[in-house]
Amino acid sequence: MLVGGDDVRELQMQSLHQAIGTVTQDAHLFHDTIRANLLYAKPDATETDMLAACRSAQIADMITALPGGFDTVVGDRGYRLSGGEKQRIALARLLLKAPRIVILDEATAHLDSESEVAVQLALDSALEGRTSIVIAHRLSTIRRADQILVVVDGQIAERGTHEELISVGGAYFDLYEAQFADQVTPN
Repeated sequence: MLVGGDDVRELQMQSLHQAIGTVTQDAHLFHDTIRANLLYAKPDATETDMLAACRSAQIADMITALPGGFDTVVGDRGYRLSGGEKQRIALARLLLKAPRIVILDEATAHLDSESEVAVQLALDSALEGRTSIVIAHRLSTIRRADQILVVVDGQIAERGTHEELISVGGAYFDLYEAQFADQVTPN
């Protein structure tokens, strides 16, 4: 596996850590302020940088409405926030870091449909030119991927683009139909 043309086995662990950014379904936040949670990704980020990342992650309005704003303490593992709010702060942190490799594991699972669409647009732009691994059950999250792997019982059952997998009529098509039954065409 290559990262920026370098064999991953030859990279120092710190440079590999800096090259990778992740957001998971159960986004991890530290028992600290929103500011500190964001600055963890990029210690030299300005307030403007943080606000831009938070706008892209659809969380800026919520943060600025808080009495403490960015200086609000989120509690241990972000317990004072909803699952969607935690995910959006984690996504903002990822956008600030701008890593070369992005791993999203059900990163929009706790978002409502409207927020997911807006966040997905921001992610599409932010992920441009980056290696991205997206693990998702919501097919809207992966529809524009260059390559989709369908895993069934721990094995790769299908591989291709959205259009290729729809045309095959297999497991991906069945999942797509189940999620988007109200749409006329799968393309």
